Amino acid sequence: MNPSLSELFQVFGRIGLLSFGGPAAQISLMHQELVERRPWLDEQTYLRALSLCMLLPGPEAMQLATYAGWRLRGVAGGLIAGALFVLPGACVIAVLMGLYAAYGNLPLVQAGFLGVKATVIVIVLQALRNLARKALTDAHHRAIAGLGFLAIFAFNLPFPLIILAAAIWGYVTFEGDAKPLGTQTAPKATGTMRTAGLWLTLWLGPLLLLTVTGQKLLSDLGWFFARLAVVTFGGAYAVLAYMTQTVVDKYQWVSTDQMIDALGLAETTPGPLILVTQFVAMLTGQISGGASLAFAAGAVALWATFVPCFLWIFLAAPYLDQLAARPKLSAALHGITAAVVGVILNLSVWFSLNVLFREIPEKSLGPVTIPWPIPTSLNPTALGLTLLAGLLIFKFKLGMATTLIIMAAVGTGMHFL
Repeated sequence: MNPSLSELFQVFGRIGLLSFGGPAAQISLMHQELVERRPWLDEQTYLRALSLCMLLPGPEAMQLATYAGWRLRGVAGGLIAGALFVLPGACVIAVLMGLYAAYGNLPLVQAGFLGVKATVIVIVLQALRNLARKALTDAHHRAIAGLGFLAIFAFNLPFPLIILAAAIWGYVTFEGDAKPLGTQTAPKATGTMRTAGLWLTLWLGPLLLLTVTGQKLLSDLGWFFARLAVVTFGGAYAVLAYMTQTVVDKYQWVSTDQMIDALGLAETTPGPLILVTQFVAMLTGQISGGASLAFAAGAVALWATFVPCFLWIFLAAPYLDQLAARPKLSAALHGITAAVVGVILNLSVWFSLNVLFREIPEKSLGPVTIPWPIPTSLNPTALGLTLLAGLLIFKFKLGMATTLIIMAAVGTGMHFL
């Protein structure tokens, strides 16, 4: 028997409040709640749904929650499950941004954030190691990862182009047979078109309204995060380099240090890490127009980032068995994932250079441009904090949130020394 909406609300509210630790921990938590503790989903359905969500752009754990809610109680269930996965973390992000805007420039607070930034370097390296173990299973995919790194690090190619090239390469080079189709009956095309039209209107309509009413900053934020939502394959770490390139270099909404701080704070909250988009948007609004614009900007970022997750799931969920029977799509995803390893390596290099060195000029040779730090500008305090964070995470196996708190305290303590 399917659960009632109130039962769904209680269970997914609990999942939303406890969903710390990134997608792996979140997917494990949902498995415990929905498969092991309650007979709401069977193992095969859960695994097929997870495979589907990994094929779609956006945070896979949030989309898995949305699919589970849809499977159990239709569209209403999907809306409840998806919203409750995001809203607790969004509330925490709003509070943290307000505190950051008020006190972030104090020397004592900046010292604490140096510890956070050092930890972010290690967290990204940990994500890189974990993903590389799963994705780089042969020389073919290791080559894709290497090319992905060079494309973004040395040639500064846009992230969407790298993802598209990797997907096409994985798709066309796959050799194998299709799996047998499942028993799921595909919906009528008219129903699919209605769903697409409704959710595209809900997603993009408010952004068009912001554009025609002349709300330039909110419009720019909305359209940028909407584009980001379409290319968010491989998790938040994969798009952070592209996001940073745009918000720091192109639009100059926030600084490099503020971008790293945003990621560090987003790591401490429940929900998907891509909530960092809300923090960046709110900080941009705060800098440009104060608290009211900050809340408006945060709402726009949340809308542009997460409404398409419902679009993808409500469109694709009825075709789950048909999609699972097309291994070429999985091959395309594997190509994307391999390229994402290279992109995250670029992100880890970028974070490390900006935290550890005070001066990072660029060197160019033809189409190649790379950062070239000045050795004498090395910050020994930042280096020591990074080594300590690495010790806590890799040797003592402390969690991200615990390590971030400890390192913020150590950084603050070093301020007095």
